[in-house]
Amino acid sequence: MATVANPTRDDFAALLNESLGGENEAFEGRVVIGTVTAIENDLAVIDVGLKSEGRVPLREFAVPGQKAELKVGDQVEVFVDRVENSAGEAMLSRDRARREAAWDKLEGEFAEEKRVEGVIFGRVKGGFTVDLGGAVAFLPGSQVDIRPVRDVQPLMDIPQPFQILKMDRRRGNIVVSRRAILEETRAEQRSGLIQSLAEGQVIEGVVKNITDYGAFVDLGGIDGLLHVTDISYKRVNHPSEVLEIGATVKVQIIRINRDTQRISLGMKQLESDPWEGAQAKYPVDGVFQGRVTNITEYGAFVELEPGIEGLVHVSEMSWTKKNVHPGKIVSTSQEVEVKILEVDGEKRRISLGLKQAQTNPWSDFAEKHPVGSQVEGEVKNATEFGLFIGLEGDVDGMVHMSDIAWGVSGEEALALHRKGETVQAVVLDVDVEKERISLGMKQLERGGVVAGGATGGEGGARKGEVKTVTVLEVMDGGLTVQVGDDGPTGFIKRSDLGRDRDEQRPERFQVGQKFDAQVTGTDRSKKPTFSIKAMQIAEEKQAVAQYGSSDSGASLGDILGAALERANKK
Repeated sequence: MATVANPTRDDFAALLNESLGGENEAFEGRVVIGTVTAIENDLAVIDVGLKSEGRVPLREFAVPGQKAELKVGDQVEVFVDRVENSAGEAMLSRDRARREAAWDKLEGEFAEEKRVEGVIFGRVKGGFTVDLGGAVAFLPGSQVDIRPVRDVQPLMDIPQPFQILKMDRRRGNIVVSRRAILEETRAEQRSGLIQSLAEGQVIEGVVKNITDYGAFVDLGGIDGLLHVTDISYKRVNHPSEVLEIGATVKVQIIRINRDTQRISLGMKQLESDPWEGAQAKYPVDGVFQGRVTNITEYGAFVELEPGIEGLVHVSEMSWTKKNVHPGKIVSTSQEVEVKILEVDGEKRRISLGLKQAQTNPWSDFAEKHPVGSQVEGEVKNATEFGLFIGLEGDVDGMVHMSDIAWGVSGEEALALHRKGETVQAVVLDVDVEKERISLGMKQLERGGVVAGGATGGEGGARKGEVKTVTVLEVMDGGLTVQVGDDGPTGFIKRSDLGRDRDEQRPERFQVGQKFDAQVTGTDRSKKPTFSIKAMQIAEEKQAVAQYGSSDSGASLGDILGAALERANKK
């Protein structure tokens, strides 16, 4: 260049640009190579060939979690923000240089769907920050691992692979995933491992997780499901009763679905099946001891031996307790005696009876208390048709309202007794199959039915016989009468007090009055019924047959008068 005697401002600018190797602006916004000339405190002094040196914090040269390894004379790449600041120093940045270089590299790897290496170094809202060799990326919390991770600390500050999900250089936004890498790796491992497994194979695994429906067992890179029903032949309410996380177990592969890569496992398949020969071991009508394992609304399950359970339906639990929850009859772990009702080996079901293993209280009552015997009990309930009496053996008998008392209506008889009252009654009938006991209370009154159903006392009372009876009670509906002093008591209906309507008036009789009446039968309580009317008709027929016919012109009074006159002469 020619020497200028009086250089102008333009000449000075040209000389400056020449000394700097080009336009100042050409340095700004570029990544250049500089030399470390000194290290002062936490700053590195770097010469990039400009008029002045720049200072860069040492932390910008360090990998997250590590110290910077930098010494004088090292050449490093830095980004020139400004050629000169107010202090006359160059504004340099190592982070910007690394970021720009990293972005160029990451864009190429993202286009080729390659894995990138990075380091998790910080936590932000919704996830974590990852250093990808200078570029900072966002790692969402859902993309950290295949399963939720409670503590991410062990994963921080460790170089590891990531997959770039999204990049936007203009906004400086990068989203990465660690989960995608793990899933890909696991899929490769699962694919290789699943090919080496076969159904029926016995293999060892480690219990990885326990749920309500089973446990997941790690078979060395692939998980299999051990369902709760395949853990043991005996009842398992929850897998945690038998298994614990981290335990090593021996399992058999039951099924393999190579399309979905799902494996079903079993433990009970390695044991002998207790149902083999169960039908012969537990014959119908056999009585066995068992333990209650589970109680439901419809019955209770009883374990006869480990692996074999039977159901006692609620209807087979008690002879006397009806419509009650099974939990009020038996309790869990209780030892009970049951009877085998049915065995289905194919369906692995056994029907059991609890009450059948006990004495039938109805049969027992019938043996101890035959018809006609006297019993005592407490009034348990009163209904519109009778009273229920609690009897020996925890059974109930019913007294129909017509069998409560003589001479009153059923409604009036029911009102005479109350719940909780102790009463006495006579057994009228026992039906063991229908579990019914019929009782009578009025039969215990004077002259009532005796054992066997026959009327007792003086003279007895057989159908067709004419008996002299005494009026015990006068009612609107008729008369209560008794044969002799301690003979059977019976009833004469109003319509049977005479042939004529005038004679059918109960009020014409008095208590203690005696007269003859014919036995016409027995009522439902086996007490005799009498009739004056029937006796009169029978006497008339007898007189007509013996002394003449009314068809001959003689009146019934003439015939009876003649018969009476002859009887008097005799």
